[in-house]
Amino acid sequence: MSGRAEIVVAVGSGKGGVGKSTVSLHLAFAFARRGLEVGLLDADLYGPDIPLMVGISRTEVARQWQLWRTSGIRIQPVERRGVRFMSVGFLLAEQQALTMPAPLLSAALRQLVHDVEWGDLDILLVDLPPGTADLQQQLLGVLSLDGAVIVVGPQDVAHLDGRKFLDFLRDGDVPVLGGVENMSGLVCPHCGEHIDVFSPVAEDRSLWATGLPRLGSVPLVPAGISGEDWQAGAFDAIATRTLEAIERRPAA
Repeated sequence: MSGRAEIVVAVGSGKGGVGKSTVSLHLAFAFARRGLEVGLLDADLYGPDIPLMVGISRTEVARQWQLWRTSGIRIQPVERRGVRFMSVGFLLAEQQALTMPAPLLSAALRQLVHDVEWGDLDILLVDLPPGTADLQQQLLGVLSLDGAVIVVGPQDVAHLDGRKFLDFLRDGDVPVLGGVENMSGLVCPHCGEHIDVFSPVAEDRSLWATGLPRLGSVPLVPAGISGEDWQAGAFDAIATRTLEAIERRPAA
């Protein structure tokens, strides 16, 4: 990659709909608040959400995507609030579908990693697409991951698929730093009481039954309240525990 990342950490999930991109984004902002140089790669080529979440909408339809370049042209990341971002959503129109065949995915991922002017980073977060299909497998051949964080929701199926994703990472010899439960209940903005919105997952079926450390929980945000202000404390704590888990990794 153009520049250097001290640490590369993937954020993934076994299924969609658990708020993985939200966790990736706010974890990146939490690292930046600590004074770290942070990059965030949106590696979900078929369903990129990060551009919309940082307020960028491309309307011009891309007519072609040049995967191999001999001119040395570099792609400039987008910077927001101290975090450098790259996504296929910056290259294609918001409503444009990516129709690239699976064999070319690796080349596209390499370009988004190695042809981007990331600069020197303390940490690069990689927001993975959900699941364990070709895209996730090819990414392991493009980037050497120093660790991964698994995101689940407070539902039985989310924990079940999270355990499958954990198995995928362990098969790929990726150090798994811990897990985050998103949408973990609701804290009443008036009285501060914690309200369980979903039925609790049986302990023996949960992701935590595997022995995976719990990095933290993120509550739902009530309507009309700034999500970032409401959840900042939770993400700051998760960032601290993630950095501690990185330090505890076994020596390579």
